Amino acid sequence: MFDIDKKGESFQEEETVLTTQEKPFQIGDIVMDNRVVLAPMAGVCNSAFRLTVKEFGAGLVYAEMISDKGLIQRNQKTLDMLYIDEREYPLSLQIFGGEKETLVEAAKFVDQNTNASIIDINMGCPVNKIIKCEAGAKWLLDPNKIYEMVSAVVDAVEKPVSVKMRIGWDEEHIFAVENAQAAERAGASAIAMHGRTRVQMYEGKANWDILREVKKNINIPFIGNGDVETPQDAKRMIDETGVDAVMIGRAALGDPWMIYRTVHYLETGELKPEPTVREKMDICQLHFERLMALKGEKVAVREMRKHASWYLKGIRGNGKVRNSINQIETAADLRVLLNNVVEQLGEKEQVEAI
Repeated sequence: MFDIDKKGESFQEEETVLTTQEKPFQIGDIVMDNRVVLAPMAGVCNSAFRLTVKEFGAGLVYAEMISDKGLIQRNQKTLDMLYIDEREYPLSLQIFGGEKETLVEAAKFVDQNTNASIIDINMGCPVNKIIKCEAGAKWLLDPNKIYEMVSAVVDAVEKPVSVKMRIGWDEEHIFAVENAQAAERAGASAIAMHGRTRVQMYEGKANWDILREVKKNINIPFIGNGDVETPQDAKRMIDETGVDAVMIGRAALGDPWMIYRTVHYLETGELKPEPTVREKMDICQLHFERLMALKGEKVAVREMRKHASWYLKGIRGNGKVRNSINQIETAADLRVLLNNVVEQLGEKEQVEAI
């Protein structure tokens, strides 16, 4: 803005610099309420989980990755994964594939037949099954392929296109800056990057130094991922790397309060308390009921076993309960188990608090 001096004889330009926290977090024309993002996690991020996390304040949620060939072949199981509850908005729907033609066709199908806000391309999945398809993290070895594939998808769809990648294949092949720049040149509207290599899988430490270097060398929104386990970690990542948003994955499993507490901490500096046993079991029950509505009792009970174990994390004396979870076969049995946790372990929590 311009500041006229008292005499009106001259003026000087005063530069206004917005910090990352002050700028709106936006991908294409999609504006988020905040800069806390739920990561795409295979076998976890279905609508029941996403909606539960979204209600705890996530600015953006990602769906689990979907196969391009599954979409093209109209595989019913794959098509079922496209379900989006309108309360989840904004949502990024992630696809993966190794061939340009099939990836483009899948992206066009998502663009024309779903109400996803953003189409995300997976180039970070480290598992062998995906790598053998020349998909996921395999792209990290070739910036030229990244450019070719992303530009083809961007040209074919109307929705904003983002990419999620890792910093590199291994310590000898870290092309994080080159790969991010290739995606940007190809027309990607945003990039999310996990600070680990493909070889690391989910072990070791995420390299935030590389995230900071990537942020310096691109001009589109950049989301940091890796080792954000507390609200304080999220703020430290933003402060140390300059990322526009933080992506939370495993820390949100069984703990959607991590999302709420992080949003609140970033906005106010206040650290909210951890949830009580009753609060945890109430949300676990809500999550389960949504999963049953989505997939039916048999499948929901089987899938909820792992989620129930995650919700029990941090609750003292949960060992026996966690051991019995895998024996649960019916919705009624699971409800009884969750109620018993509140009655037995919740009472213990209150006694210890006194």
